[in-house]
Amino acid sequence: MASRAKAVGPLGAREDTPAARGYAMPAEWERHAGTWLAWPHDPVTFHELFAVECLFANMAAVLSLGERVNILVKDDDVEALARASLTLAGAHEAKGRNARTGVRLVRMPTADSWIRDYGPTWVVRRSGRGPRRAFVRWRFNAWGEKYEGLLKDDGIPDRLDLGLPRFAPGIAMEGGSIEVNGAGTVLTTEQCLLNSNRNPSLNRAEIEAYLRAYLGVRQVLWLGEGVVGDDTDGHVDDLSRFVSERTIVTAYEDDPKDENFGLLHDNYRRLCAMADPDGRPFEIVKLPMPGRLMSGKRRLPASYANFYIGNQVVLAPVYGPKSRDDRAIAVLRRAFPDRVVVPLDCRTIVYGYGSIHCVTQQEPA
Repeated sequence: MASRAKAVGPLGAREDTPAARGYAMPAEWERHAGTWLAWPHDPVTFHELFAVECLFANMAAVLSLGERVNILVKDDDVEALARASLTLAGAHEAKGRNARTGVRLVRMPTADSWIRDYGPTWVVRRSGRGPRRAFVRWRFNAWGEKYEGLLKDDGIPDRLDLGLPRFAPGIAMEGGSIEVNGAGTVLTTEQCLLNSNRNPSLNRAEIEAYLRAYLGVRQVLWLGEGVVGDDTDGHVDDLSRFVSERTIVTAYEDDPKDENFGLLHDNYRRLCAMADPDGRPFEIVKLPMPGRLMSGKRRLPASYANFYIGNQVVLAPVYGPKSRDDRAIAVLRRAFPDRVVVPLDCRTIVYGYGSIHCVTQQEPA
């Protein structure tokens, strides 16, 4: 499909941006006010829709013990299904709009559940005066206009009526394509952000300028390609994740016969040569891959790196076999000694070409 991306020029020197006003995107492990989900409802995306609904309910129940979980529901029927599933999972309802824990259902028509990519990117004020929080409203073009029906989810951040300062850079960007450490660094991939189906009028330097201005980072670090089967063109949240300011866990494949072996080795090599803005190298921890999961003849983008960090828990995808699952969970438990790592079977959701991180979006406190 030919891209109809709007022409966006270089960032002006006097733009009113989050960085110019003292805002920056915090790391995912920093304190949340809540987590946002969009309840699944499309059987085309999720062939085993009931199983995916149960997964969402379990995610919400676990997360809501330590933070508020806001769930977008499409209509009356979807809301009824969500309430029933959440009740069976033992989730409790948030008491009032400002409740710190519990689940709150928010009526909002959605085309699909990938709120990581079309939802707001919250930023917090690190310096200066004014509201502590704001949000960035990127353009969502359904991963290079691959899925025309999902273009309807563009603009959901505005429709949420968050009552916060809003920044709209006018470029196509997805939350799964960026990974920050909250201390001046963002990780991303060349395959995604330099793809001509996103922002064809921008070069690497211009894209970096947007990331610095709208995420409040000092440096942009580039990985190469994403995992095989990823229809988002290489989102970083299937590859490499910050677990502290200077520690990165990264997906790694030991089998040289596996299609992911070469590209993951290249990303590992790049990471080992990277340093923070002060010149200090990062600690790089290998995270195993789950092996091949197939949908017909197509490989699915299953990765243990697609975990989500909540206030009290880490939701960790597992796919089988158990030996690989156990190795990955052990790595994550060492990385998060102050949180409970909760393994969740994600074999049904990955058939929609995503996993836990793809369907969650953190709202910082």
